[in-house]
Amino acid sequence: MNRDPLRLNVPEPTGRPGRATDFSYLRLSPAGALPRPPVDVLPADTMDLANGLVRVLDDEGRAVGPWAPALDAEQLRRGLRAMIRTRAFDARMLIAQRQKKISFYMQCLGEEAIATAYSMALEPGDMCFPTYRQQGLLLARDDIPMAEMMCQLMSNARDPMKGRQLPVMYSYKRAGFFTISGNLATQFVQAVGWGMASAIRGDTRIASGWIGDGSTAEADFHTALTFAHVYHAPVILNVVNNQWAISTFESIAGGEAASFAGRGVGCGIASLRVDGNDFLAVYSASRWAAERARTNLGPALIEWVTYRAGAHSTSDDPSRYRPADDWQHFPLGDPIARLKRHLIAIDEWSEAQHEQARAEAEAQVAEAQKEAERYGTLLDGQIPPLVSMFEDVYRDMPWHLREQLKQAESER
Repeated sequence: MNRDPLRLNVPEPTGRPGRATDFSYLRLSPAGALPRPPVDVLPADTMDLANGLVRVLDDEGRAVGPWAPALDAEQLRRGLRAMIRTRAFDARMLIAQRQKKISFYMQCLGEEAIATAYSMALEPGDMCFPTYRQQGLLLARDDIPMAEMMCQLMSNARDPMKGRQLPVMYSYKRAGFFTISGNLATQFVQAVGWGMASAIRGDTRIASGWIGDGSTAEADFHTALTFAHVYHAPVILNVVNNQWAISTFESIAGGEAASFAGRGVGCGIASLRVDGNDFLAVYSASRWAAERARTNLGPALIEWVTYRAGAHSTSDDPSRYRPADDWQHFPLGDPIARLKRHLIAIDEWSEAQHEQARAEAEAQVAEAQKEAERYGTLLDGQIPPLVSMFEDVYRDMPWHLREQLKQAESER
């Protein structure tokens, strides 16, 4: 009996520096086309939502369909300013890295709507377990000084992490922002565990975990989904599908064949696939998932479809694997431009106001950088004292660390 030889399904090389990406695989739904189910919907009944795309803003800037949220004009303006501020912060810190004031930086260019709108859907006491591209969760708040964030980036004498974390690895307990880990997918299992602990205490606080599309290939992703489903954890599991895991296109993790949100439905979790560049859709989906978790109706998984417009990090050269203008062809557009268009369409914004907001954001960021640099940058060696390497490990420093500290000080 003749048989064809077995073959592995090896994905094609994904680097495509010479031609624009064909985005037809995104399977876009028209704005307002998908229904908004009740928060107590059965997970199996969200399959269409996991394979479609929840959208609110149409091409004319109108908010259409059942997912359109009841946000007033001031809330929308606040969200737009938060996105503008986040982009200005990123741009200036990228320049600071090129000036060798910072060793490393990661932008969220093109993804600003996800974190800023999501932050508006949370309540005090909720805990986020973010990746290194959710700085908008902090920059959308009024109680986290930008200068303090910059001190962490510069690893200077006022670094709240005392030089123990890479730049962009922030940690703000008071803001519900768990310490960022550079390891992939750990955030999901940590978020599920925190949510389970909140439920055991009888609390109403919820957890949110964040990963990128590439991290769905990690075992932690599947473990988190299993535990979230089995224990009915009050958690929102966010997959930011920005199309690229460093230089690897989303197809390596299976994103072209099936949606990442569909994997949540398969694990018994209510799931949504959402236009991540639509501020209104992000806010509405986040509120829906938060209400579901907070009222003990179970976890939710959200796939945010967006595009990483910049490099993966300052150590990356995206021109090696995609065209420089690829972002310009992304069909979901620029999140800032889309919310701006909506506000102008409802007569609550203007081009002059937009330019003023951009100038104010740039001035605010510049002033914060000036303050942070008073305490040093990577260039001038104003770093946390040597003793900080040994502190905060044990309540009482043991003898072997005291000896190591003494030796380190004697060799300086």
